[in-house]
Amino acid sequence: MTTTDWTTGAAGTGRYAEVNGINLYVEAHGAGRPLILLHGGLGSGEMFGPVLPALAARHQVIAVDLQGHGRTADIDRPLDLAFMADDIAALIDHLGLDRPDLVGYSLGGGVALHTAVRHPARIGRLVTASAHIRSDAIYPEMRAQQGQVTGAAAEFMKDTPMYQLYQRVAPRPEDFPRLLDKIGELMAKDFDLTDAVRGLRVPTMIVAGDADMAPPSHYVEVFKLLDGGLRDGGWMGEGRPKGGHALAILPGLTHYSVFSSPLFAAVVLDFLDDRSN
Repeated sequence: MTTTDWTTGAAGTGRYAEVNGINLYVEAHGAGRPLILLHGGLGSGEMFGPVLPALAARHQVIAVDLQGHGRTADIDRPLDLAFMADDIAALIDHLGLDRPDLVGYSLGGGVALHTAVRHPARIGRLVTASAHIRSDAIYPEMRAQQGQVTGAAAEFMKDTPMYQLYQRVAPRPEDFPRLLDKIGELMAKDFDLTDAVRGLRVPTMIVAGDADMAPPSHYVEVFKLLDGGLRDGGWMGEGRPKGGHALAILPGLTHYSVFSSPLFAAVVLDFLDDRSN
């Protein structure tokens, strides 16, 4: 993957919004029902470049650069999903949005999930992609790799799209090692969001690649917490999960290709635009 895979020629309206003591960079594309789009770790809204035109053709897409990522400078606090979720809730109020839909991938999927848990009245629909809900859900070799992420790895990442994107857009390009340290600390924490997911009252779609960082069975497990996969759906959909929840396991995709796939855009739009549930 090259850095050009993470960009698009689509013209957007970028600006900063000061909320919760952080200056969040937000970029708007298209028109229609608002959709807040949250990127993965070490990325920015530009990760979604390949799918942004499709999403923006039917929605006003508001891509946010999370704390310390992209064009949003870091502040003196840990990278914490709850803090970042509160940032998104405050951003919704700041922009005067009426229950926008929320779509997040990986780190952004975790932030989106926490936003829906902590601030359900502010959210319309939720899509969380490639985001596991237990720290032990991912493959052991991936946990081992995550445990080795520190600022010392910056030198070895200079040929990666994450590093090159950061150097191109970050307000303080020299902060990349600091971001790695904070990401490493975040990934080292044990967590279990089972009870939080079971209590979700926001219509939610779980998305993953069929070769994602966690096995497909984990995302099926999450779907079951949402009343999915427990019975036949019925001719008229009467057996579908209560609350309008859905699951999409996308074929031929990995953790590193889901966010830029046309399949991702297709299932997201289908779920967000189906208001029958």
